[in-house]
Parts: sequence; C-alpha cells; structure tokens
Amino acid sequence: MEVSVRNDPLVKFAAFVIIVAGMKAATVLVVPFLLATFLAIICAPPLFWMQRKKIPSMVGILILMFGVIAIQILLVTIISSSVADFSGNIPFYQDRLKTLTFESLQLLSRYGVDLDTDKLVEMFNPSRILKLVANTLNGLGSVLTNTFFVFLTFIFILSEAAGFPSKIRAILNDKHTDLEKYSEITSGVNKYLGIKSLTSIATGITITIWLTVQGVDFPVMWGVFAFLLNYIPNIGSIIAAVPAVLLALIQLGPLAAGLSALGFLIVNIIVGSVIEPKVMGQGIGLSALVVFLSLAFWGWVLGPVGMLLSVPLTMAVKIALGGRESTKWLSVLLGSNKEAYKLLKAKRVDKLKAK
Repeated sequence: MEVSVRNDPLVKFAAFVIIVAGMKAATVLVVPFLLATFLAIICAPPLFWMQRKKIPSMVGILILMFGVIAIQILLVTIISSSVADFSGNIPFYQDRLKTLTFESLQLLSRYGVDLDTDKLVEMFNPSRILKLVANTLNGLGSVLTNTFFVFLTFIFILSEAAGFPSKIRAILNDKHTDLEKYSEITSGVNKYLGIKSLTSIATGITITIWLTVQGVDFPVMWGVFAFLLNYIPNIGSIIAAVPAVLLALIQLGPLAAGLSALGFLIVNIIVGSVIEPKVMGQGIGLSALVVFLSLAFWGWVLGPVGMLLSVPLTMAVKIALGGRESTKWLSVLLGSNKEAYKLLKAKRVDKLKAK
C-alpha cells in the first residue's frame, strides 16, 4: 500500500524545519522584507483613502514614504545619540549597582541573613540587563539605519497592493474566488498594528514625561524603548520597565525606583487592561502561552525585529491555518480559551439543530 508523501506528517515537519532554517540563514533579507510588508499593511488604508479622493497612486505612495522616512530619521536620531551616551555610562552604572548590591547584602547579614556574596552576585547580576538593553537598542538602530532595501520593497508592495487580489484570482483560474481569508489576514494584522501603534505612542510619551519629571537619565530613550516593546503583549511592558527602574534605583535611590515602577504599572494597567481590550474587542485571538512562545521563536529566528513582529506574524499564521479544514485544529490550538469555548458552543448549537 502506497503512503501519500504529501500527507505524511514527518514530511510536513521536515519541510517546516527547512523553512525555519532558511529564514534564519537569510535573516539579512527576510527582516527588511517583513518590515516593508508590515509598513505597507499599515499604510495601505491611507493610500486607498487618497485614491478615493482622486489623488494619483504615485503621489500617495511618495507622501507615505516621506512620512515613514521622517519617523525613521527621528527614531534613529533619538536611539543613536541616547544609546551612545548610555553605553558610555554603563561602567559607572555597573559599579554603582555592585555597590548597592553589596550594601543590601551587608544589611541583610546584620539581621541574621547570611548569604554567599560572591555566588549571589555571580548568579544575580543586574548589570547584564543594562548591557542587554544597550545591545538590543543598537540592533534596532542598525536595522533602522539600513533602510534602502526596506523602502524600495515598501514602494513596490504599495504599488502592487491594489491589483494583488486580481492576481490571486488569476492564479486560481477563478474570477469570483472568495478572498475572505486574504482580507481577514490583512485586516486583522492592520487593525492590530494600527491600534498597537497608537497605544504604543501614548505609552512612550507618558513614560517619557513621567521619567523626566523624576529626573531619571535618558527619559526619551526609555520612552522609545517602552514604545517599541509595547508591541509585545503581556511581557513587553515588563521588559521595558526593568532597565528604567534599575537606572532610577542606581541614580536616585529606592524611593525613586518605586515611583518609576508605579508609573509603568499605572500606564500599562490603563493602556493594556482598559483601553486596548475595549478598542480591540475580542483581542488578538492568541493564548498567553502562544504569545510568549511566539516571542521566543520569532526572536530566535529573526532577532529583535522578530520579537516586535512576533504577534502579527503568529496572527497571520493562525488565520491562514484556520482557512483549511486539515489545519483548523492548529488554529484552534493557537487561539485563546474564549475562542475555543465559542467554537464548542457553536458545535453544540449545530448538534441541537440537527436533532
């Protein structure tokens, strides 16, 4: 009896591994292409709006391109100058942090808590966080600086956006092909990125003002860091808060660190728990575990940019998997518990109707 190679799970898994290995090997090309794609998805609605207002497509593309370039120049200027100064001060911050750690351990020893100082400092070294932040921002800055390929791809994607559905229909030899899944992917990712961009900007501005009032060094850089990491649900805000709170502790003391942490907590509760759920409705449709695993997976494959785009990429994969009966179970597995409960409820209703 012949076994269908096409439906063999091992063959599918092997193909998946090869694709992931290829993406990781071609990160230099894949990352700019993904950035250009998601920029195009965000900019497509304004472009279509300008087309409806009888503005020529090329003029609209140029307007959007110059707008994106202006934002990119602003971000690169802020990140480059701040990271350079911050990196230069890291040795001072590290020494100050070690001093605070030893003082804290000595205080504990006075109250009868004896700890092996050297081993504890070796295991728990907060100064590594400051280095990691500097390296991450340097990586993002280098990606933003190398933008020629990104903008070139961005222009071509926007110029082809209007005719892409027709090409899909031509490939499938059906003028009336339902492109619902294609529209669902683009609209879902577009909605997520649009809302996340607005809430991330609000988060970054609020954090910058809060830290400026406190007198923490490099408040604009921490605001940009909070803006970027707000694209990562659940844990992005925590990652953004840790280095800023550490710097407040080093520079201004425990009380200021507590106030900085309180500021991050208030902003993220208001934005993440109140504003975003109301605006997004049912949310991103992914479970918290899948969000965390996608962050680790895409970060490993594509680096810092993969971490920022992890949720949109996983959303697109989930929607695409849900479009076929053979892979629908994977879409349900990636989805949230609420989505699974709704599916079960719908199945029960269908059974009752059938009876």
